[in-house]
This record gives sequence, structure tokens and C-alpha cells, in this order.
Amino acid sequence: MTVLSALDYAAVLVFALTGGLAASRAQLDLVGFMFMASLTAVGGGTLRDLLLNRDPVFWIADPTPLAIAATAAVLVFFTAHLLESRQTVLTWLDALALPIAVAAGVRAATETGQSVPIILIMGIITGCVGGLLRDIVANEVPLLIRSGKLYITAAFAGAGAAVITEALWPSEALSLIACIVTCFALRSGSLLFGWQLPVYKPRAPRP
Repeated sequence: MTVLSALDYAAVLVFALTGGLAASRAQLDLVGFMFMASLTAVGGGTLRDLLLNRDPVFWIADPTPLAIAATAAVLVFFTAHLLESRQTVLTWLDALALPIAVAAGVRAATETGQSVPIILIMGIITGCVGGLLRDIVANEVPLLIRSGKLYITAAFAGAGAAVITEALWPSEALSLIACIVTCFALRSGSLLFGWQLPVYKPRAPRP
């Protein structure tokens, strides 16, 4: 198993759990759970692979991610009712999946010899698109724009940390660890302590 495959599997599992929780909040049936889990799990990686022209897309080359997502959906279908706050669990699982997926995007772009801007963008896309699709389909306000919390910024910072670390201390493992730690630290800090960048505040037009 390659490093990229391991990252993709891990991100698929955790994102699939969040998709299942979103399906439980929407009161879907078991097939709906599997759809939501799979959409969330492979959405970001699919767009990444299409943009990078990686043929075939990762879950077509190896359907294991679909099996992982379906298993996670079944698990959530039978256990979601045991959770005191499904939204809280969903938010924190999403915060855990985000840095793993960003690292997977960074790794995929690096393997194909992309420039720094493309590496950063692929990290953000891989980390953010699956959760965005989940929230849109579930008719929820997407987490990545909710309450001004760090989400895209955390993904960007994680991808940037990977690029900088690789440039200063060339090491695949070290750069991916820097990516995951930086992204998770910022995302969790925003959830726990309200960290955020200055946000746009509309002003009345001048007469």
C-alpha cells in the first residue's frame, strides 16, 4: 500500500462517517446513508484526480474506498441513535478528516510533479469538496462557511506547511505530518477557542 492510498483510505473512512451522520439527521433510508457516505468520502478525491488527469480515478482503479464508505454507512445507520449530539460528533469527525484529505491532495499533486500553487489548490480541493457536497445535499449550511470558523484557511495552511517543510527539510513523512498537524491545530482551535481571521463586515454606502 502506498502512502497516498493509506491517506485516501483514512480520509474516506472518516468522511464517510460524517456522511452517514448527515444522512441520519436527514432521516434517510439505508441506501440514502450509503449514497451520502460515498459522496462525502470520495467527492474531493474524485475532483482532484479529474483535474490532475489521474486515470483512472482512485476509487475506480481500486473500489476498496466504496466498500469502506458503505461499511461506515451501515455502522452509522445502526448506531447514530446512541449519540447525544450527532452534529457535534459530525463536526469533530470532519475536523479529523480534513487534514488527512488535505495531505492526500498534497501527496497526489506532488507525485504528478505539480507546481506549488497547484499543490496548494489540490490540497484544499481534496479536503473541502466532499464535506461541501455532503452539506449541500443534506440542505445544511456548509461547515466551511459556517460562523466564520477556520476551514478553507486551515486546509490552505496545512498544504502550505507541507510545501514549506518539504523545501526546508526534504522528507515525505515530515511534510505530511506538518500538513496534518497544522491543519488540525487550526481547525480544532477555531472550534474550541473561536479562532478566525478578520471577516468582511458590510458598511452603509457613502451618500
